[in-house]
Amino acid sequence: MRKLILFLTSALLLCFIFCGGDRSADAAASQYYLGGMTAGFTLSANGIEIIGLKEVISENGVICPAADAGIRTGDKIVAVDGIHTKTVEDLGAALARGAGKTSEFTLKRGGQSVQVKVTPVKDQKGNKYKIGVLIRDELSGIGTVTYIEKGSGRFGSLGHAVCDEEHDSLSIANSSVYLCSIIGVNRGERGKAGDLKGLFLNDCKIASADKVCDTGLYGTISDGYDFSSLPLIEIAPLSSATIGTAVIYSTVDGVAPQAYEVAIAKVDERNKQNKNLVLKVTDETLLRETGGIVQGMSGSPIVQNGKLIGAVTHVFLNDPTRGYGIGIEKMIGN
Repeated sequence: MRKLILFLTSALLLCFIFCGGDRSADAAASQYYLGGMTAGFTLSANGIEIIGLKEVISENGVICPAADAGIRTGDKIVAVDGIHTKTVEDLGAALARGAGKTSEFTLKRGGQSVQVKVTPVKDQKGNKYKIGVLIRDELSGIGTVTYIEKGSGRFGSLGHAVCDEEHDSLSIANSSVYLCSIIGVNRGERGKAGDLKGLFLNDCKIASADKVCDTGLYGTISDGYDFSSLPLIEIAPLSSATIGTAVIYSTVDGVAPQAYEVAIAKVDERNKQNKNLVLKVTDETLLRETGGIVQGMSGSPIVQNGKLIGAVTHVFLNDPTRGYGIGIEKMIGN
């Protein structure tokens, strides 16, 4: 079982890039498999993030070299003695190489580069040099696949930025996308967003990601993926969306997406924050199970009049039955 870190649905910026040509015509000519399945994502943090400080039992007593050097929770270690460190293994190698000598650590703190001197100590229990930090080198979370392009196997998911401002440096090298089984739901309440609880099925890698931006996470589905249960659907421009009934496809239990009825309350083609649609959940089953829109449902495809028009992105904190959606044209082609 892996502990999941759910993606936040805040601090979203528009980063859709036009690559030339008539993109809408190209998209309209393509066919897409409808998503709605929940996936687990792992991305490199492109550095080693300090998530806590702890004391080390050494031959000279109980001390915390990191705290003594001024390292703080939330800092990111990016280099030791000028050598770039991206992973937990890189840091371990740097400490072993230094053999207890004082080293210069380069940190990223609030967008600024900070240098500190740290003198590691040998842990009596493990006989390894340590500085007294709890760290992680990757971010994990769950979200919903919106579509898969037939032929190319390109997928789009989430519909919003993967991370907040505290995690503005992500690497997609060696990223993986796994099938995720939803095992529980924290219902949304007024003033508090709910979330899906899921398990990564590590033996079911379904894709690799190669692009992350403020409209979502993109990549290619693995060879041999079974498309037999996914319907083909055409996309439609946001200009075709109308006030009224629509359907979202989400997975809130197990691995199979279900259709849930919503109402489109507003269409805003000019919005620059991925908030092109205002949605209200009207499906009694979804309201009973989740309270409305919850974290992890981001990327749930929105279908109206039999065509894919967008994806769920945000929830209203003051009303979990309501949320926003992004127009599908902003996602297609990434």
